[in-house]
Amino acid sequence: MSEVGAPASSPRAGLLSAAVIVAALGYFVDIYDLILFSVVRVASLKSLGLEGQALTDRGLLVINLQMAGMLVGGVLWGVLGDKRGRLGILFASITLYSLATLANGLVQTVEQYAVLRFIAGVGLAGELGAGITLVAEILPARQRGWGTMVVAAVGLSGAVLANVVARTVEWRTAYFIGGALGLMLLGLRIRVSESAIFQQTRAQASVSRGNFFALFSNWQRLQRYLKSILIGSPTWYVVGILVTFSPELAAQMGVTGPVVAGNSVMFMYSGLVVGDLFSGAISQWLKSRKWVVVGFLSAQVLMVAVFLLVPGGHGPEVLYGCCFCLGISSGYWALFVTIGAEQFGTNLRATAAITIPNFVRGMLVPITLAFQAARVVWGLVPAAAVVGAVCIGVALVAAVLLEETFGVDLDYVERD
Repeated sequence: MSEVGAPASSPRAGLLSAAVIVAALGYFVDIYDLILFSVVRVASLKSLGLEGQALTDRGLLVINLQMAGMLVGGVLWGVLGDKRGRLGILFASITLYSLATLANGLVQTVEQYAVLRFIAGVGLAGELGAGITLVAEILPARQRGWGTMVVAAVGLSGAVLANVVARTVEWRTAYFIGGALGLMLLGLRIRVSESAIFQQTRAQASVSRGNFFALFSNWQRLQRYLKSILIGSPTWYVVGILVTFSPELAAQMGVTGPVVAGNSVMFMYSGLVVGDLFSGAISQWLKSRKWVVVGFLSAQVLMVAVFLLVPGGHGPEVLYGCCFCLGISSGYWALFVTIGAEQFGTNLRATAAITIPNFVRGMLVPITLAFQAARVVWGLVPAAAVVGAVCIGVALVAAVLLEETFGVDLDYVERD
């Protein structure tokens, strides 16, 4: 069962507090780094001596190892976030992925590339969940959705910068820039304070904090956890399949002209920013999280169908427009992460909020494996449609069954 604690003693922060700004900028660099491989995949792998089908096969290896690193990092940072604090984990994760990204600019083999993307994935796993947990705990309930919306909207625009930088400079330099941006954020550490709600819970010796397995020891809690993961998986289906492999899909769909994956990423993430602004605002106005997610998932069904059917016979600009609209329909990421933080008590909040988005990102591994298997049977485009139907269908069921968390008091702990 859950137990409500005493109110936190320190005053709540404002919407544009240092914590919100640092979490937003951290997520900006996080997304830049996270999406950079998708943008420079072809150029970087060609410079390492790969051609033809190897660009797809070895590219899948690298991105799958990056996502596997995020699974490992999600558990690591999540547990430490509840045991040690949100703030320390936020900056530790930024340090690790920044150093790994700098090293990515020095790789000479695909194997080195894959290992460093795994290490970067471990680092990338901590920033978003720790930042959202910190922001959710320091802001009043009525402003919580606005705060996480700011974090997501600023952060997601990092994908646009990744594309612009990758088109302007050589791929190694793009990695150097990403690493340097992350290290620059460390200078803001002294301006951010730890969550008062967490500090209060840490002072209670009887409360078990950061027990990852506690998420599985209670059926009702496990249901909350699984539903929180499932509602986010369609976003990474869109990013990891439709957008990352848009050049290959475009060739099969009869697009008349070359499609650049970096442009697809830029348009999709530009749409994500717009979608997150709208979904966050609508959630605040409707005073609901779950039904806004249901609405965006429904729109996603339509946009996946449009993406796979309409661009045939048209130029790349039509496909890019579809990517933008796909991004809008997938733009409930801020709500999804906020829901993950709001579903659990203070002693498990970071564990849940950090592992949930990373397990969603890690879902890209079985999604891509299913896509590869289905491609052999049905072909590239039908395989993308089948995998998408399963991802979004399951997410819709989970969203309908999800508990509403808008305005819930976060000052409580989880007890068995």
